[in-house]
Amino acid sequence: MTRGRVRRGRLAVAALLAALLGVLAAAPAQAAGYRYWSFWERDGKEWTYASQGPGTARPADGDVQGFRFSVSDDSKDSAKPRDPADFDAICEDTPAKDGRKRVGLVVDFGTAGDAPGGETPPKRRTACAQVGEDATSAEALASVAKPLRYDSKALLCAIDGYPKTGCGEQVSEETTTKTQPATGTGTGDGDDDGGPSVGLIAGVAAVVLLGGAGIWQARRRRA
Repeated sequence: MTRGRVRRGRLAVAALLAALLGVLAAAPAQAAGYRYWSFWERDGKEWTYASQGPGTARPADGDVQGFRFSVSDDSKDSAKPRDPADFDAICEDTPAKDGRKRVGLVVDFGTAGDAPGGETPPKRRTACAQVGEDATSAEALASVAKPLRYDSKALLCAIDGYPKTGCGEQVSEETTTKTQPATGTGTGDGDDDGGPSVGLIAGVAAVVLLGGAGIWQARRRRA
């Protein structure tokens, strides 16, 4: 086998490796999850993900419920409303009335990392909703946090006008703030930009080099 063939083989492998790395570098960011309002119920001192939506849930007098805006994959990693969430503290200035019920509500607009581009999340707040005994959670929320916005499938999109646009849209990692993960499950080290990992690139490089070595050996045997 001549030196010219060896050189051409090496150049071919290098070109293939460069092309593959270029494709990986240009690959779109992986999805980080969905940006939406999640609905929670207070069970003693803990928040639990609600088993039904606010449009059908009917809280009892003295219940505490929460809404949290965040980016998450699903209910398993959704960010919970931030404490405190004590009914007596929330409704201390709202006296009980016959035929009405009081529901403590926590509305957590999330962090800057949760926010859509160009928007700033309002401060977390609490409110005591005093509504009819048969009122749903959605009706209780509407009594203290208008305007609400829903989509055509009755998904809650905005509370008190936040966010201005969007509804449960998928987002990529590069659009979120890495130093403060919205879901509480990320590493928060700020190193992951949502693209291919160094390990993946190295693995592809190894495969390409091994493939090139195989081609070189095959040509050498034929020479």
